[in-house]
Amino acid sequence: MILVEAWRFLADNPGRVLGDVAGQLVLSLVAVAIAIAVAVPLGATIGHTRRFAWLAVNGANVLRALPTLAIIAIGIGLYGVGFVNIMVALVILALPLILTNTYVGVAEVEPGTVEAARGMGMTGWQILTQVELPHAVPLIMAGIRTGTVFVIATAYLAGTAGYPRTLGSVITNPTLPVSQLLAYTVLAVALAFAVDGLLLIVQRAVTPAGMKIVPVTTA
Repeated sequence: MILVEAWRFLADNPGRVLGDVAGQLVLSLVAVAIAIAVAVPLGATIGHTRRFAWLAVNGANVLRALPTLAIIAIGIGLYGVGFVNIMVALVILALPLILTNTYVGVAEVEPGTVEAARGMGMTGWQILTQVELPHAVPLIMAGIRTGTVFVIATAYLAGTAGYPRTLGSVITNPTLPVSQLLAYTVLAVALAFAVDGLLLIVQRAVTPAGMKIVPVTTA
């Protein structure tokens, strides 16, 4: 019965549903984009130079340990409620995963490969962009995929941060019928899985051919 009511709610309110899904998606993608813009250059630089590695590891672990609700609560006192509040919380959620994976991916490139590139006369910048980053792409993309799924699945907390234009407008409202909460929860999960699938396709497309795993077939 609840499932029927949930489906009826979605079918009777297509405009609102699509608007909230779009709001959740846009909020999530903007947060992930900001996290990528900060984490990838920082992680790549630390992994290439091997300096301040403790910052990448320990700093990321500290950020990862912070509950999103606590970040939202602290943000209310610092910059109030609304878009900025939930945006900061989601960036902090995604950043550690992308930073750590980028650092590890660049730092663990085979030393012999790096030395060979250096012996060919490549500069540090060329080694980073033409050797280390291409080798680190699978791990970087894995971090981006995981971070994006986490962000999309958590973006409904925008409702507690005073930003209602997401699926959180229903999920965080306990006064609404259970059927509506169920409908929007299923949408949030489906959205996270759909984006993860799209990012998997992107990951395979940007991974250098020599690093792709080729299935073994038997006669």
